[in-house]
Amino acid sequence: MSFKANSSTEIGNGFKPFVIAEMSGNHNQSLDRAMSIVKAAADSGAHAIKLQTYTADSITINERGGEFEISDEKSLWYGRNLYELYQEAMTPYEWHKPIFEYARNLGIICFSTPFDEHAVDMLEELQTPLYKIASFENNHHPLLKKVALTGKPVIMSTGVAEIAEIDESVRVLRQNGCADLALLKCTSTYPASPENTNLLTIPHLKELYKCEVGLSDHTMGIGVSVAAVALGATIIEKHFCLSRAEGGVDSAFSLEPAEFKLLVEESERAYDALGKIQYGVQKAEIKSLMHKRSVYIVKDMKAGEIFTDKNIRVIRPGLGLSPKYFEMLLGKKINRDASSGTALTFDLIG
Repeated sequence: MSFKANSSTEIGNGFKPFVIAEMSGNHNQSLDRAMSIVKAAADSGAHAIKLQTYTADSITINERGGEFEISDEKSLWYGRNLYELYQEAMTPYEWHKPIFEYARNLGIICFSTPFDEHAVDMLEELQTPLYKIASFENNHHPLLKKVALTGKPVIMSTGVAEIAEIDESVRVLRQNGCADLALLKCTSTYPASPENTNLLTIPHLKELYKCEVGLSDHTMGIGVSVAAVALGATIIEKHFCLSRAEGGVDSAFSLEPAEFKLLVEESERAYDALGKIQYGVQKAEIKSLMHKRSVYIVKDMKAGEIFTDKNIRVIRPGLGLSPKYFEMLLGKKINRDASSGTALTFDLIG
């Protein structure tokens, strides 16, 4: 089920997790800062840097009050007007080309989340290698169709969507030419908590849609992402900033460079640890067989003496007979002299 993110990077089973650094609006409307984020992401080991392509006008209208204000007191953006928030968070269209070019020069994949059909046209001009569909857009069928018709791989988040909605969206993508699809488990709260992340959905999504599955992680820290890899996630998306202390619309739940580097390292470690179903003694464990117990002679014995629990014991190291033979040995005779510390083997019996 794997597919290529670009000409040299494979996503899927048999490949290390594809880790995406989400810039979002953490550039704080500074192109220099955006470029620094790209460089820091590359230096931290991210496989891709992801932008968001929209304008405030392409998402909403400039109205105040009611549903156009964020009224959830728990939200990081409580009391903000939607239009103004999107103006602050947007990545200007004219920045996209220099950011894409800089990322390519650094050897890191750059792609984006389009929020309208015009954004798709622009990203096609920039030769984006793949697309991301945000959770809040996964019911936007005209956009899904437009993206699918490009023939590029698509990564779609599944936040705030019932299974029937996900099913519809997957069908729209596949029926319009999307051959390479990945779905991300996503909890669309900012930040999310481990308790509402529900990682067990990952293998279920994979079974349902026979595609690559990953995690768009809005929790604090890296533990949830690493756990997702252990459950089969092949893609991890995490918001990224230079410094939470310097602020940014998503900085509160974003990773700093050192933390992101640790995420890449630990997700790869989790992947390496998955291995295969394995029992028995591995090549790496052969020397450790010495530390298992076995039957040893613990007192000097003469030929013809009887084995008792006083002259043989189950001890380390493991060069003698298995402890399972201990009771069977009691009452039998040794056939030649042997000193204390001799591993008891079948050729010494009877």
